Amino acid sequence: MKRRGWLFAGAGAAALAIGARWRWTQDSAPSNRADAELWVQRWPTPDGAGFAMTSLRGRPLVMNFWATWCPPCVRELPMLDRFHRDTASHGWQVLALAVDEAGPVRQFLQRTPLTLPIALAGAAGLDWSQRLGNTGGGLPFTVALNARGEVVQRKIGEIGEEELRRWAAFSTTPSN
Repeated sequence: MKRRGWLFAGAGAAALAIGARWRWTQDSAPSNRADAELWVQRWPTPDGAGFAMTSLRGRPLVMNFWATWCPPCVRELPMLDRFHRDTASHGWQVLALAVDEAGPVRQFLQRTPLTLPIALAGAAGLDWSQRLGNTGGGLPFTVALNARGEVVQRKIGEIGEEELRRWAAFSTTPSN
């Protein structure tokens, strides 16, 4: 009888450990749906105005987290700007969130004019990028959301034009 009791106790402990591990991975795993809090964010823009995320809700969106001190970030911004211009008529939106200060971003934009919306997320941008799946905290980080606000693609590191166009072509299938 004692042996059977230890067996049940061991099985119970194992089940508890498995359940706790599963719960921990669910809590720490990035969501495939943008947090409702994202859509109520309002960030300053380099010119001092504000940018409201609500203006982007309901259509496919590419969000790029970048900084002026990040060479791959700076290299990919002109390509993201082209993507913005080329796909706007197909409903795509692009937002570049600078994890930076206003001064360096304004200086960068004087040298490299862009048409896509730029907002200043500052250090909070790193938190937002992690909430959207940037588990390593690296830059650049690009995420695509479909019209329902579901994360359909993520990438840490520089993204290529062909890769971005593939994302747009398959924007309805969630993936990690």
